Amino acid sequence: MAEITKLRHLTSAGLMDCKKALAETNGDIEAAVEILRKKGQAVAAKREDREAAEGCVLAKNEGNFAAIVALKCETDFVAKNAGFVELTQKVLDAAVANKVKSVEELKALTLDGQTIEALIVEESGKTGEKTELGAYEWIEAASTTSYNHLGNKLSTIVGFNVADVDYQVGRDVAMQVASMNPVAVDQASVPAAVVEAEYNVAVEKTKQEQVKKAVEAALKKAGINPNLVDSEAHIESNIAKGWLTTEEADKARKIAAETAEAKAANLPEQMIKNIADGRLKKFYKESCLMEQEFVKNGDLTIAQYLQAAKDGLTVVEFKRVNLNQD
Repeated sequence: MAEITKLRHLTSAGLMDCKKALAETNGDIEAAVEILRKKGQAVAAKREDREAAEGCVLAKNEGNFAAIVALKCETDFVAKNAGFVELTQKVLDAAVANKVKSVEELKALTLDGQTIEALIVEESGKTGEKTELGAYEWIEAASTTSYNHLGNKLSTIVGFNVADVDYQVGRDVAMQVASMNPVAVDQASVPAAVVEAEYNVAVEKTKQEQVKKAVEAALKKAGINPNLVDSEAHIESNIAKGWLTTEEADKARKIAAETAEAKAANLPEQMIKNIADGRLKKFYKESCLMEQEFVKNGDLTIAQYLQAAKDGLTVVEFKRVNLNQD
């Protein structure tokens, strides 16, 4: 029993797994440890097709470097296990201490006599679940901050352009990133593909609205309630209820089709562009960190809050990892 207890302490494997490993190796602790490690590899391979949708996300910053580690597993039960959280913290501590700048570099780091990649594989043997490094993000800046949301599912890191940023100011911005999920620091850093996609959506939405207004006006002029004929499902339902005759439905369909075609062919381009530009500005205000309203004070943007805290203070980069759906 003492040998089993020792083996469990060394590997965190289950009681019966330890007992079997010791029996197989005639009590050789080192050989039993190796068997249990190999078992971990087998579990990982066996569960390769399983989805690791749960996990633990933690962030940490030291001076000019900050990082986020997401260690993923299959169930929330395992994700909340103290040993699983401890392993995530160990990986994160090693990443920050060594200022790791890639997933490959992180996996190759040695921790407790093994590579981190091997430790993660071994964790599968302990938990019986697929375990993987789900995400790794890092920032290097004049100063950094980090925030871990309650429950270890959401973390953020933020880099600033000057050193010695006030702790509360840094934390406020990191919490802003967590709660408001910005897509970029400012307008200039929004990817061109995102800007193009948002603008195209704005243009299409504006065109659809203009056509819809024209159709509704034409239907009202013909004495037909637009709300009764705004979709085929509504039309069929309202005919069945006796609120609309078949003749009225056919007339409404004809008016709608002809009006929509005519309006779509004669939309004023400059008006469409102006409205789409306005929608794009709204997107920037909602999605760019520096332009967002400060959640703690709606009278200020984040840019204004930082300027008030320290002249010239700004965010240069941020990262956000969330295992839950936003």
